[in-house]
Amino acid sequence: MELPADRPNRSFPRLIQNEATTEIPLHLLFRDDPGPGRLDRDPPADALRPAVVGSRRGTGGQPRQRRRVPAPAGPAPAADPGLVERPARVLPGAAGVLVGACGTAGCVLTSWWAGVLPPIAAHALRLPSGAGAGLGLPQWAAYAGAGALALFGFGGLTRGRSGRAWVLGLFGRYRGTVRRAGLLWINPLVPRRGVDVRLRHWRSEPMPAADADGIALRVAVLVVWRVRDTARAVLGVDDHEAYLRACVEAALARVTVRGAGGVRGAVEAAGEALTRWVAREAEPAGLEVFSVRPARVEYAPEVAGAMHRRGVAALDARDRASALTSVVDSVEDTVTRLTMRGLVDLDDGERKVLVRDLTVAFCAGRRETIP
Repeated sequence: MELPADRPNRSFPRLIQNEATTEIPLHLLFRDDPGPGRLDRDPPADALRPAVVGSRRGTGGQPRQRRRVPAPAGPAPAADPGLVERPARVLPGAAGVLVGACGTAGCVLTSWWAGVLPPIAAHALRLPSGAGAGLGLPQWAAYAGAGALALFGFGGLTRGRSGRAWVLGLFGRYRGTVRRAGLLWINPLVPRRGVDVRLRHWRSEPMPAADADGIALRVAVLVVWRVRDTARAVLGVDDHEAYLRACVEAALARVTVRGAGGVRGAVEAAGEALTRWVAREAEPAGLEVFSVRPARVEYAPEVAGAMHRRGVAALDARDRASALTSVVDSVEDTVTRLTMRGLVDLDDGERKVLVRDLTVAFCAGRRETIP
């Protein structure tokens, strides 16, 4: 900014000064910029700079600042931001089988120790025969320990399947998700909830919607989705399938769907808009939505009869207009040929009569040919 030559150089030059505005020091507008010693360096990314659009010349008006348009709202935040799926700690099924076998062997040895093991079983196991100590407190304690070990080993065995997952929780806390397939051992003391993580298709029942003219519709949609985050889907919402259904109903209330006679392009556009809305709303619940397509669009029962009569009337009017155009063309062609070939010499009155008679004849003949 250049200063007049007759004006002394000040440390903070004045930007504006007239009878309609106050004096604004130049340094206040750029108080967030770096100091004088750092003007040759790049300013930080978060430095505040006034975005000046323009000002009116000769009026002394203050430069206007550009208003920032807020960004569109994103998906709703999850109920618990820290609730994210993570793998749970599980063991191979062989470990559970080994522990259960040890517990069973302990029960057999305790029975032999107490003398209650049948001689045949002792001979088959090649155990030395003995009188036995009887069932006392040590024997019952050994039975309890060996039985608990057997139950703990065999009770934790489970079969993991592809497309299925187990969500584990203990004392109200999320402990992880098991997505492995095959024979596994999971702590039997930890509660588990199964969830289907396969790609799923859901065809909804007819839901209320409206077209561009506000006419009530009934739309059945086909949703392709799957559970992406099992922790949020099972623990973040009460019922993730009901949550998805509510998201589809809310999207149908926002998106305009073409009527029952809509073209394919309009239906595809409505499907893309529905997919974007539902995918954004279902993301916080751990659901991944691939497509939402209208599978069936029909008018609501209260307006279906009126729209049917309207469609029939439109078709009838179109047929009448087409028939009238055909008759007029035929009459014009007939009169033109008769005149050009010199078969008749007509004045204006005779021409009008001929046109009228030919029009009546053609209309009557067309009416008789229509079944």
